[in-house]
Amino acid sequence: MKKKFKCEIDCANCAAKVQDAILKIDGVENASVNFMTQKFMLEADDERFDEILKEAIKVGRRIEPDFEVEF
Repeated sequence: MKKKFKCEIDCANCAAKVQDAILKIDGVENASVNFMTQKFMLEADDERFDEILKEAIKVGRRIEPDFEVEF
């Protein structure tokens, strides 16, 4: 499953760090965090998508506390 979300992130460097960390999560097929458009795209296993999304947000906030994802 692939979904896009509006997100809030403070800088391009932070976006790159968050994206790299999310890509390492088990079950993530693809992910992107774009500072310029303030968009977050997650492609992950359909059956575990919600669980993986929660983990991705948690990982993102650990790196960048201001990382917010709008549903």
